[in-house]
Amino acid sequence: MLWQVSSEEEKKEEEERDTREDESAKQLRATESLLQVDTFIKGLQSFYAGSVDYPAKVNISKLLESLTFNISLRTIVGKRYRSSTYDKENSEPWRYKKAIKKALYLSGIFVISDAIPWLEWLDYQGHVSAMKNTSKELDAVIANWLEEHLKKRTDGEVGSESESDFMDVMISNLAEGPDQISGYSRDVIIKATALILTLTGAGSTATTLTWALSLLLNNPAVLKAAQEELDKQVGREKWVEESDIQKLKYLQAIVKETLRLYPPGPLTGIREAMEDCSVGGYDVPKGTRLVVNIWKLHRDPRVWENPNEFQPDRFLTTHADLDFRGQNMEFIPFSSGRRSCPAINLGLLVVHLTLARILQGFDLTTVAGLPVDMVEGPGIALPKENPLEAVIKPRLGLELY
Repeated sequence: MLWQVSSEEEKKEEEERDTREDESAKQLRATESLLQVDTFIKGLQSFYAGSVDYPAKVNISKLLESLTFNISLRTIVGKRYRSSTYDKENSEPWRYKKAIKKALYLSGIFVISDAIPWLEWLDYQGHVSAMKNTSKELDAVIANWLEEHLKKRTDGEVGSESESDFMDVMISNLAEGPDQISGYSRDVIIKATALILTLTGAGSTATTLTWALSLLLNNPAVLKAAQEELDKQVGREKWVEESDIQKLKYLQAIVKETLRLYPPGPLTGIREAMEDCSVGGYDVPKGTRLVVNIWKLHRDPRVWENPNEFQPDRFLTTHADLDFRGQNMEFIPFSSGRRSCPAINLGLLVVHLTLARILQGFDLTTVAGLPVDMVEGPGIALPKENPLEAVIKPRLGLELY
């Protein structure tokens, strides 16, 4: 659910709340992410050790989805699940993951009534009905989590601030009542915020990691160079940590180039022109609804040389000054402005750390020596059409796993 802040006073109030919530929850993020990534790496090693096939072939996309959902849910609602529970039909994590993936899919598909509005009542493709059912499923799961949090408070079971999750922080900072922001109640605001953070933080993070590994597998020279950087800057006697990421310039360039080619949201959310303006020779009246094509911006040959090629070195040379934060309009993988991705910090931490750990800990090759297909699937998060499978082999001492 999206809402529009209707006054400068409400904007200021919302910004102050966001700051308080971010500061209170910040200490959780790095620790929880590290623990989950540790578990993920151990799982990869266990899969390799227990595989009856040699070399060991693994569905990396599936494991990455479980990892990013666990990190997201632990940070937002304090939930921890085993990876296997995401495959257990009708379990709570199975229902939520299925509904999130369905929501991302439905948000990005073509609905005929968008082009021919008078056909909306017919719901010819069944998408409107599917959207309503998915919305109800998501609301039911999140409402249950919110009820659990409120009950803990009633029963006096809330832990210390360091043990609080994002939902706890929001409950603490929002007074109960029907009109907190633009007429929405506290509970609606909390549920909507938890949902959008999961959508942007879990689904898109796994997708970005999948694309990054797919690109590296199809470009073994780049993969080798990234591993050589890790060996030089970190070594093979210990695992790469969050504090090491700033030294890994080539790894950072790989992540930027992945986000350029496959932005988490190829289209921005709907914006509105605040005044009359002219864009590319077209007059845009005030009040016009606007959608920016980020995918097209990132492949504009006037800005990017060989725009469809995977060339991380461009972010070390010609485009070294570009950042993720939306200050350079030619590179806005997380959009720009106040409505940019709310989970950017956590998402970037997880992407860099997970990718670094995988490359440091394992040699990866394609299945049967064949190139990875790079077909894009339907959905607002630009998913890969087919799951990524790869052959893995540990490259560090077994005592580290």
